[in-house]
Formats: sequence, C-alpha cells, structure tokens
Amino acid sequence: MRAFKLIRFFLVLVLIQTSLVSFSQETVNFEIPLIDRPPTLDDFSGMEPSPAIAAMMARAMDFTQREPSDGDPATQETVVYAAYDSENFYAIFLAFDTEADQVRANFAPREEIQNDDWVGLLIDTFNDQRAAYGFGSSAAGVQSDGRWSDLARGNNGWDGSYEALWYTDSRLTDTGYMVQMTIPLRTLRFPANDEQTWRVQFSRRIPRLSEDSYWPAYSSLIEGRLNQAAVATGVRNVSPGRNMQIVPFVFGRSYDVLDTKATGGPAFNDSSETNIGVDAKLIIQDSLVLDATFNPDFSQVESDEPQVTANERFEVRFPERRPFFLENADYFGETDSVLLFTRRIVDPEVGLRLTGKLGDWGIGTMAMNDEAPGEALSAGDPLAGTSTDINIFRLFRELSDQNRVGVFYSNREFGNAENRVFNVDGSFRLTDNWTTQMQFIDTNANDSLGASTDGRQSNIKFDRQGRSLRIHIHQIDTTEDFQVDLGYQNRNTFADTRSRHTNIGYTFWPENGLVNSWTPRIGINTVVDQKGLRIYENIDYRMEATWDGRTSFLFRSDNMRERLRAQDHSNLNRNKDFNQKQWRAEFATEIFSTFGFSAKLRGGDAINLSPIVGKEPELSDFKISEVGFIWRPSDRLRLDLTYLDTTLEDPLTAVDILSDSIIRAKWNYQFTQETSLRFIVQEENTDPGALSSLTRKKSMNYDLLVRYVINPWSALYAGYNSNSSNFNLVDTEDGTELVRTSGNLRRDGEQFFVKFSYLLQQ
Repeated sequence: MRAFKLIRFFLVLVLIQTSLVSFSQETVNFEIPLIDRPPTLDDFSGMEPSPAIAAMMARAMDFTQREPSDGDPATQETVVYAAYDSENFYAIFLAFDTEADQVRANFAPREEIQNDDWVGLLIDTFNDQRAAYGFGSSAAGVQSDGRWSDLARGNNGWDGSYEALWYTDSRLTDTGYMVQMTIPLRTLRFPANDEQTWRVQFSRRIPRLSEDSYWPAYSSLIEGRLNQAAVATGVRNVSPGRNMQIVPFVFGRSYDVLDTKATGGPAFNDSSETNIGVDAKLIIQDSLVLDATFNPDFSQVESDEPQVTANERFEVRFPERRPFFLENADYFGETDSVLLFTRRIVDPEVGLRLTGKLGDWGIGTMAMNDEAPGEALSAGDPLAGTSTDINIFRLFRELSDQNRVGVFYSNREFGNAENRVFNVDGSFRLTDNWTTQMQFIDTNANDSLGASTDGRQSNIKFDRQGRSLRIHIHQIDTTEDFQVDLGYQNRNTFADTRSRHTNIGYTFWPENGLVNSWTPRIGINTVVDQKGLRIYENIDYRMEATWDGRTSFLFRSDNMRERLRAQDHSNLNRNKDFNQKQWRAEFATEIFSTFGFSAKLRGGDAINLSPIVGKEPELSDFKISEVGFIWRPSDRLRLDLTYLDTTLEDPLTAVDILSDSIIRAKWNYQFTQETSLRFIVQEENTDPGALSSLTRKKSMNYDLLVRYVINPWSALYAGYNSNSSNFNLVDTEDGTELVRTSGNLRRDGEQFFVKFSYLLQQ
C-alpha cells in the first residue's frame, strides 16, 4: 500500500533525526521531615502556615504547567506542605485563586471529581519509576484514588478502580481553597528499609482554564511520568505494622426472577436468601499483600455504562469494579496483549491473591474458582453445578533505568477442558522519548474430548512520546491455535493473524491563538492471516483540537478494506471483500461549572453482520449517535444522561436493517459526606428489520440504591432493582417456551437487597 510505504519512509527519517535529540531534566530532591504532632487546617488560617508548623514541614511551590502551555509557570499559585510521623503521611495544599468565586466545589460521591477543581499526589513508594499510588481531592474534600502505571501508555496509565482508606479535610476561602490529605502508612506498601527513598509528585487541575500543573515539572518532552517526580527522602523507621484487614459482610435479598434454564422451560423463581461472607487482607513484610475472599458479593457495584453492542463483530470491553481484584491489579495487566481480564471470572466462591514487591522483584499470584460455567449448563449436563479452577502466577524483575522483564502463567480447568498460558515479556526505555515493549506467549488447550492444540503470539511495539511528535509502531504475530480463555483479544491479537499498525501525530501549540492545540494524525493498520491473505486494512486521518474549559473536538476519516472468510461467519462459504468509508466527529466540553456536554457522531458504510438465515453479509449505511449530559442543579445533586442510537439501512432499498437505542439517566443526591441516594433508569430498544436475524427486544431497568459509606469497606447498602422486557411464556407439548413479542413490557426480574459490611483493622 503506497500510503504505508510513505509513512514508513517518513518514520525512518524521523528515527534518524530524533535519535540525535535527547531531552533531560535534573532530579529534584525533597526531604520530608518528621513532625511531632498532626497538622490541621487551623494551622493554615488565612492560607498561611503558622511559624511553628512551617518549621516542621517541607514546602513545594512554583508549579509548572503541562497543559495547556507546557513549561510555563502555573497561572494560579499552589503551595504544598508535607511531613510524616510514625502513622501517617501528611500533605497540606494551599490552592490560591484570583477568581475564588469560580472555584468548582461540588458535594459528590467518592471518585466523581472530574469537573471540579482538585489537587493530587502521586507516591512511588518503591522508587522503581513504574507504578505509584495516586490520591486526589476536590476543593470540597471529595476523595478520588487509584494507581498510576508508567508501563501502561496513554489513557490506560491511570487505574481508578483501586480504593484506599485515607482522610481529607477542605475549606473554601476568599483567596482559593485548602485541602489536607492524611494518608495512613498502613495504606501504603513499601520496602522494609530503615530509610525510605520514594518519589512524589504534586498536581493541581483548574477545569475552567483547562490547566494541569505539577511540582516538580512534568514535561511532555520526556517519556514517562514517575522518572520526573521528586526523589523523596527523610522518612525513617516506619512500617505499616501488623496490618490485618477483615471485612465481614451480611447480605439478604428477596427476589422474583425468570429462570430461563429451569426444568420444563422458563419459569419464575420467587424466593429469598441470606448470605454471609468475608474479605480479608494481610500485609507481610510491609510490601506483600495477601487477599482472601469467601462467598464474595458484588451487588452494590454499579451497572456498566452503556456501550453499543448491536452489530459489533468484536467483544466490547467493560472495566473491572469488584474490590477483590483491585489491589495491585496492574501487576497482572501491564502487558499489551491482555492475558488476564478478570471479568472472565464471573462468580467466584473462594479465592486467594498474593501480590507485592521484595526488592527489585515483583510477584502476583491468584487461585480461585468460578461457579458461573457450571451454573450456565442445563440440569441434565454432567458438568452442571461444577466449578472452574483458576490459577495465575506473575513474576517480574526491575532492571536499571526503567526496564523490566517478567513471566506470566495461567491455568484454567473446567471438567476435562484446560487452557494453559505462558508468557515472557519486557519493557525497556531506549531514550528520554523512546520506549519498547516485547511479549512472547505460548498457549496450550485441551478440549473436553482430549484433543490438544498449541499456539504462539509475539507482540512488539515501539513508542515515542513528546510534546509535539508522537509515534507508535506495532507488530503482532498470532498463530492459528492461539487460545487465552482468561484474556481479552481485539482485532489485532486474534488467532491466525499477523498485524502491523503504525500511527504518527504532531501537535501544534499556537501562542495567543484561538485554540490551545491542534493535532493532525495519520494511522495505518493491516491484518493478514498466517498464509498472507489480507483480512483487514485501514488508513485513517484525524484532526484534534482543544480549547479552554476542557473543550475538545475530533474529526476522523477511515478507508477500510475488510475480508470475511468462511470461518468468520456462518452464512458464508467463501471469502468476501467489503470496501468501507467511515467518518467520526466528537465534541466535549466542561467549560460550564454546572453543565457538561459531549456528542459523538459516526456514519458511512458498515457490514450487516446479522443477516437473515441463508443470506450473506452485505454492506449497509450506518449512523451512530451518542449524546451525554452532566447537569448539577445544586452542589449536592447530579444528573448524568446518556443517549445512544444505532441505525443500519440497506443502501439500495432504503429499508431499515436495524435500529437500536439506549437511554440511561442517573441521579445522585448527596445528603452528607457518607449518605447518598442513587437512581438509575435505562431503556433499550432493539428493532430489527426484515433483513436482520436479530430478535426484537425491548427492556427497561430501574435501579434504586441508598448508600451509607464510611469508607470503601465499611458501608450499608439498601437497594431495589426491577427489569422488564417484551416476552410471553407459551405452553407447548415440549414444555414452556419464551417468545419475544412486540407488545407491552413484562417484568422478568425484581430484587430487594440489604448489605452491611464493616472494616476491622489491626
């Protein structure tokens, strides 16, 4: 393809040029003093520390912008005071603002601080420049925490699913706001050394200005984040102590649910149950974490955000939210080819996890069962009611200068079927801007009849990150019998493929212009099978622009050639080519303090992947619309509204092939810092036409939840859930049959539940 050759030629020139250019930054040292009493915001009356407290704490100031003007001084002053004692790490943020009345400080549930002014802290307790604990607080004191990984590039660097026990206090003032973070040392994992060497980074976000500023400076001219953090010393003779956490819970519910696998056909199951369970956590040698769970319950976990799944050829990926899987989750998932996607483990009854670091070595192990595969089988199946056994092992070694090598092993057994995966991987920093990641995987699978297959995959990529120039070069080779039952595979990593994709973008930063930045970008992706037969080819052109108020716009154009083979679709007995042109436009803004808006539009050609039986897939005209609103009528009430609409139309007859729409509304009212009321209503309507084999389906879901949350583990939940869909139960000679109708909705599930859990910590 000529365009790919041109890009490859240009990349060679860029590689020659950039190999001669290196950016560096002096290491900043930060001495953290021991304080003889806990500081409070009263010590900072008038946004100024008392002389006594100032003498006992280290100070960080002169923040530097990363966005929108990398390297410029922050437009608003921020000063941070830090210290520690035998139990806690303390950080006091003084966030000055010349327009203090414009500071956004809403009362919200934990984690929902995206549209507010906030300050943050990263702590790399192992000084390995790979991963760090992240703590953030809004101007109203609402907490958000997570894990940062320098190995996970792009938007995947931040994992907000991690939750910790720590404390915040905040005050709005006439000149800005103050935030105090108190982080118990038992919350952190660190080496069992007499003196700690950490890395710390402080940050501040001002959404109305689209400004992110940091101390020390975090420049986009240099690849990596934690290597630019300050080296923190001075913390001596500390330990998490005898840190044991036990979280028992009791759960009760009454339900009336349609059981589609009941003997004799679908029937309602009206019953109630009471369960008890426990999650436990034990810290070993300050840095190893042993997690155990028995009979876990995830009923309080919020339902997934809606995504378009109709007429999609590849699986849609949803994030993990369940608490047991979150501690050090990045240990298992930092490789490009995802070998452990924990949502594959649907219903564990008992499980153990050991994760942590000893010196330069990191370890992650997991052993558990999953009852879902056995429960999904009909009563007459010999494996009905049996569990799947799952074992995971991960070991890695930190090398110098942000380099890492590691191995991964997984085993999944269900009856006589077994899947084993072995992986060797490495991540290496080549220059200040260039990094590479390499991954080599072997798989073995035995089916229930004893047949065995072996597969392999190699995955190699190079990335250049910079203020303006960004390059991604990636090649993946996957054999025909490659199988990872616990993983997640996309178009480029499926079995029997060789994928090569490249993209390059250059960001312009106009001074005193109408926009903050604009970025043209071009990408090429080609996928062939192991015999060299082209399966997919795409060239895309993009233009992105940003403005103040976290406002952004994207336009993208794709030219695709896709080939479906006989094995790719049941209605095909030959290879069939499809030439497609698609476009996409996206807009989002948070410029208003009480209102946020986003819109995504897609259109062009798409394959009808669900034609009627006997008909081959054909090209159709498609359009996808997605609109999102965030409205805060008060500082305690928030409404999130999402609307998605997907339509496919036959280009010759203009007949509708498919219409699918989802509307979801979520209200949250925050009575106090601990108490909130959440209500979600979602309606989905799938309306296939005469050219589609999909079944007409309408559904309505109501989800009401009252929460009293002291911390992520001590909480009381009371909830109600109701589901309805378009169906009738029809009696036949062979038993009861479920038939989809075009009429009114009928309730197929209802549940009331109460759950109470409490953290016991020693």
